[in-house]
Amino acid sequence: MSAFSSASRLRRLALAGLLLATCALASGCSSIDRLSQIGEQPKLSAIDNPTTQPGYKPVQMPMPKPEVASYNPNSLWRSGSRAFFKDQRAHQVGDLLTVAVNITDKANIENDTQRSRTNSENSGISDFLGAKTITQANKILPGRILTADSTASSEGKGSVERKEALQTNVAAVVTQVLPNGNLVVEGKQEIRVNYEIRELVVAGIVRPEDIQSDNTIDSTKIAQARIAYGGRGQIMDVQQPRYGQQVMDVLLPF
Repeated sequence: MSAFSSASRLRRLALAGLLLATCALASGCSSIDRLSQIGEQPKLSAIDNPTTQPGYKPVQMPMPKPEVASYNPNSLWRSGSRAFFKDQRAHQVGDLLTVAVNITDKANIENDTQRSRTNSENSGISDFLGAKTITQANKILPGRILTADSTASSEGKGSVERKEALQTNVAAVVTQVLPNGNLVVEGKQEIRVNYEIRELVVAGIVRPEDIQSDNTIDSTKIAQARIAYGGRGQIMDVQQPRYGQQVMDVLLPF
């Protein structure tokens, strides 16, 4: 019994050591970077071309068949133009437009479910070919071959209450023009206040017709919208649990 206890203790120690080594490898580089920035303000990210970032993939969407543009001779109107003068709205790769992020979501959902069921099954032989007239037959034939009872009940309640509000503006750049003329836009904004950086990322697909005359577009008109608002710095470090706690939350089955 003592040998078994020692072996079990060694296995637990080995597992703990493996978990610590995994945490150290996963957070080694990050911890070194954070230690080198103690007492300093978080560094702003460099302005890079989004199409050159690792993992960037051009957006592919179902496209209609291309239509041949027709030009009318001796006409001042050009096919596809919105006015006689040059349109200042974004329409090609590299152009800028302002995205008005206006998110006001509110959800209140409540569910209540109750179920119950009762079953009873009986099966037996009371009389078989005059068994009642034979004394020994009553001893052999059982009164009940099978008796089964079951009762089940369940009750569940759930509720969801959520309220989100985000209103801000961010400038985005056109990174791709799809064959049907829709624009793929992406914008990122970073603001540093003391030792905390706030990040806002907006990406998606917009129609040129939805862009206003002042070269702005509402976030509700962005298809496949990806909007992220967060931060990094000393406040975020305090709000996040430690790496070891996050690993244990994932691995522990209870």
